[in-house]
Amino acid sequence: MELSDANLQTLTEYLKKTLDPDPAIRRPVCSLTAEKFLESVEGSQNYPLLLLTLLEKSQENVIKVCASVTFKNYIKRNWRIVEDEPNKICESDRIAIKANIVPLMLSSPEQIQKQLSDAISIIGREDFPQKWPDLLTEMVNRFQSGDFHVINGVLRTAHSLFKRYRHEFKSNELWTEIKLVLDAFALPLTNLFKATIELCSTHANDASALKVLFSSLILIAKLFYSLNFQDLPEFFEDNMETWMTNFHSLLTLDNKLLQTDDEEEAGLLELLKSQICDNAALYAQKYDEEFQPYLPRFVTAIWNLLVTTGQEVKYDLLVSNAIQFLASVCERPHYKHLFEDQNTLTSICEKVIVPNMEFRAADEEAFEDNSEEYIRRDLEGSDIDTRRRAACDLVRGLCKFFEGPVTGIFSGYVNSMLQEYAKNPSANWKHKDAAIYLVTSLASKAQTQKHGITQANELVNLTEFFVNHIQPDLKSATVNEFPVLKADGIKYIMIFRNQVPKEQLLVSIPLLINHLQAESIVVHTYAAHALERLFTMRGTNNATLITAAEMAPFVEVLLTNLFKALTLPGSSENEYIMKAIMRSFSLLQESIIPYIPSVITQLTQKLLAVSKNPSKPHFNHYMFESICLSIRITCKANPEAVGSFEEALFLVFTEILQNDVQEFIPYVFQVMSLLLEMHKNEIPLSYMALFPHLLQPVLWERTGNIPPLVRLLQAYLERGASTIASAAADKIPGLLGVFQKLIASKANDHQGFYLLNSIIEHMPPESVDQYRKQIFILLFQRLQNSKTTKFIKSFLVFINLYCVRYGALALQEIFDSIQPKMFGMVLEKIIIPEIQKVSGQVEKKICAVGITKILTECPPMMDTEYTKLWIPLLQALIGLFELPEDDTIPDEEHFIDIEDTPGYQTAFSQLAFAGKKEHDPVGQMVNNPRIHLAQSLHKLSTACPGRVLSMLSTSLNAEALQYLQGYLQAASVSLL
Repeated sequence: MELSDANLQTLTEYLKKTLDPDPAIRRPVCSLTAEKFLESVEGSQNYPLLLLTLLEKSQENVIKVCASVTFKNYIKRNWRIVEDEPNKICESDRIAIKANIVPLMLSSPEQIQKQLSDAISIIGREDFPQKWPDLLTEMVNRFQSGDFHVINGVLRTAHSLFKRYRHEFKSNELWTEIKLVLDAFALPLTNLFKATIELCSTHANDASALKVLFSSLILIAKLFYSLNFQDLPEFFEDNMETWMTNFHSLLTLDNKLLQTDDEEEAGLLELLKSQICDNAALYAQKYDEEFQPYLPRFVTAIWNLLVTTGQEVKYDLLVSNAIQFLASVCERPHYKHLFEDQNTLTSICEKVIVPNMEFRAADEEAFEDNSEEYIRRDLEGSDIDTRRRAACDLVRGLCKFFEGPVTGIFSGYVNSMLQEYAKNPSANWKHKDAAIYLVTSLASKAQTQKHGITQANELVNLTEFFVNHIQPDLKSATVNEFPVLKADGIKYIMIFRNQVPKEQLLVSIPLLINHLQAESIVVHTYAAHALERLFTMRGTNNATLITAAEMAPFVEVLLTNLFKALTLPGSSENEYIMKAIMRSFSLLQESIIPYIPSVITQLTQKLLAVSKNPSKPHFNHYMFESICLSIRITCKANPEAVGSFEEALFLVFTEILQNDVQEFIPYVFQVMSLLLEMHKNEIPLSYMALFPHLLQPVLWERTGNIPPLVRLLQAYLERGASTIASAAADKIPGLLGVFQKLIASKANDHQGFYLLNSIIEHMPPESVDQYRKQIFILLFQRLQNSKTTKFIKSFLVFINLYCVRYGALALQEIFDSIQPKMFGMVLEKIIIPEIQKVSGQVEKKICAVGITKILTECPPMMDTEYTKLWIPLLQALIGLFELPEDDTIPDEEHFIDIEDTPGYQTAFSQLAFAGKKEHDPVGQMVNNPRIHLAQSLHKLSTACPGRVLSMLSTSLNAEALQYLQGYLQAASVSLL
């Protein structure tokens, strides 16, 4: 695309159409318009430069914003260069983007600045510092401009670039980059910090100036956190006085002009103080020795902040960060003297912990009207910024050194709260809610998502509290009364499931099943989640704690209520309910068979409904897992039932494939593999009709499709190789074309080998004869161009499987037909030195049987120049049996694991319950490969008396010979 006015005009028109609310214009099915057009020109040279020109020169603000968002998403999708894939942005465009984007970002309005800032950080993640060395200098120079619109643009970009230092693993590369950043950035940032503080004093009465200056201070404080996170830099240690003194004075600052009337949204002052609390907590935790002189004044300032800050939502982040600071300080042994006085503890409990555990009107509103967010924060631990979570952490921190006194103080509070509730439950239910929360935070010392509480406070009697105060709420006749207390009670069971005795859990199960009918989304979601967690608990012998027999009386009501819960308002795609359905199937096994016809109907209806617009990945995943479980459990009892599942599912699957529902296609292939593997005889015609479509290149472009598609093709080959050879022989080149594509990719070459191994194992030999030599040539070309450990391991398994299938002589002949003496080269350069790298029981067995065949069934190994390799090959085989696996990988080698393959396409999610049984192609032929070697050598020595023994006695390593004698003894054979 040229940088012309005509192209700018065309682009403007299409960008306008992408904003159209009518999806027919925005995303038409047939005509090439709007989003499809932009997709089609994305690969053209100058396309990103046209977008940048538009956002700089367009007269319409809406087009500028749209161009900036389109540009950022384009960079996100295409900037990273992926090995084995074409470079999606040409080099000249990359250079032009990096040359122009910083000045353009700094001169743009804030809305556009944010988009371009994000784009810079995406580019920076890939190119900074090596491929973009002048980025920092360019940014730092802008600090001199004095224009805070520009300065804030630089700070925002720096923040998005450097915040990854907070979660990167330590490495030399990371240290080098941080040092480079500190050398260029730390001093200018400190000078800017001091200058901005001075300007705040100068403009103390100018509200609009203060807003800009405080926006800068927030970003500076965030950058301080990122740059200090990995280690304490020397520069910041030397300048700690400047930073900490100013941070302290900002913590105690109160300027009326910066206060906001909004009760929900945090203002600039609250955001700045929150970040300073984070910075102080970082230093208190990681650099406590250096921070010690400053700590007492920060404790005092933050304490004062806590006792003077109101209950409004806008202060939540500030209060939770302030409490987290106290929590991190009170856990450190050399700060405990600050807290040990009984009056101090009482004061903290009374003024900080109890008030911040109260269930506020805002919490009640979220519980009722924004239940999804409430559940996410409460159940999944993302409530890290909530007052309650911070207060709970502070209780845990205080209990580390003062468990007795703290438990004593709180027991009094809990009792008085419960008494208040008993006086008038309908008016005082919030008192009981706070009491339950206090008991939970007091009792839980250590917790994991998987196991709930793993360590509890022995001073709290959890079972007694459960029986007296939790069970009565759950046993009450109406499931919709006091929903918050019901949710508290269910959560208590969930959290303390390892501390409450099993008989109490069994009493709770029907109560939980009953609460699946509650109208409150939070209550029925918690009930589903609690059941799912109880069903995963382990008892003795690693069996499930709760057995299918114990669940027998409840099967029908459990399944009925779970599926009914999916029809309740707000829960049609509730992932917790669907996960509970999956876990119930898994636990109950054949007990669910009578209900399968109804269950599979409901699951397919749900699948059809959500396939129209898939939006909940976890829900979708558990739905497919539940479908797989239904198939597995039913077909295990009755293999013939596979046909009725195909009947129920294929219509929906066809629709998903025809509408190209990308999120579901990898799942559909996995379920189809499972169904096809259930067939014992020939492939049904319905599958054969689909076979040619599975070879279409477009399906293989998406990385998420590759593993399930390979498995599906393997299922076709296992179940119907002869049908393919006779009725679809013209598709064999297409099948090999897929293998060729996969083998060229470092990320997917192992999938190519899976496919090739199935072709070799199952296809009639005559159907692949004409292609065999070309297959080997392709593999050798890849070996020459790009040899990786993963490729070598797969290659070794393949050639040994080939040898098992077609014979050792056929293997030698095909190698030597490509190039004379190549068989010897492969033995000497690949098999002998690398065989130790093969991993996996079945893989090792295939290699052992293959090498045994080369040693004992390949005449040229006994009477040509290949004979000199006989002993080294035997030695390598004994090494494969007896030596530990060689798992070293060369330093310079870097191949991408499937999971790490970048890109924004639908990722592949393995369905646990669609798992494939491990297949052993030599299982029927060979049980014990060591015995097989001994028997084969015995047979060879019978054919060539004396030869084998003389080679062994003169050349084989003594230790290897000892092992070999053990094999011969075990096989009850001897060598002649």
